Amino acid sequence: MSLFPKFLKLSRPLTSRRVHSATDPEGSSSRRPWAFIGRPLRWIYWLPLGLGFTQYFYTLKTVRGRSMQPTLNPDTSSWDDIVIFDRYSINSGEPIRKGDIVALRDPINSRKMLVKRVIAVAGDIVKTLPPYPDAEVFIPEGHVWVEGDEPFRTLDSNKFGPVPLALLDSKLMYIVWPLDRIGPLRPPISPVSKRGASRDFRWYSDMAAFEREQRRQSRVTTRSTTSHS
Repeated sequence: MSLFPKFLKLSRPLTSRRVHSATDPEGSSSRRPWAFIGRPLRWIYWLPLGLGFTQYFYTLKTVRGRSMQPTLNPDTSSWDDIVIFDRYSINSGEPIRKGDIVALRDPINSRKMLVKRVIAVAGDIVKTLPPYPDAEVFIPEGHVWVEGDEPFRTLDSNKFGPVPLALLDSKLMYIVWPLDRIGPLRPPISPVSKRGASRDFRWYSDMAAFEREQRRQSRVTTRSTTSHS
């Protein structure tokens, strides 16, 4: 019996607060409409900053398709890769280098965005692949040659030729998903195995990537454009 009065004593402040908030025009209920309106206003306030950041600096993109296998969306993964693309380096005019993976507007259908690897830059001569009509192409100033890492599943410069730099949107910097492949893209290098150690799947995968890069480089030569008087 002694616990019941204590329970009533503890419950009274809570009950009084509820009654006060429901009846007092200066209470919390009068501020609820402003709180409801304030949240969208905060989103609207920060929206231009977020849009500006993704438009001119960095943006997340989901890479779909098989044209960049096994670098992106490998068969060993059941997820589409989510990556960070750098727009600042493109907008600021930093040079595009061979080996960079870029997002660009499809020269044939401008509503589509493609993800390809830069194979050659201005001044290079490329030995093309089918179905390109010419055996070799000289890359003019202000253009690059792009290809997918999987040559049999790609729409690239072997179909539409050198790409103007103006069509480049951003450059791939970092994989954020899936978690087992999170991190920056590593340049293909020849794997080294310790003496007596068995070669696992990772070793063979790195070796295949290195050999693909060697084949790409063997198709590209640089011609000096300097004229001698």
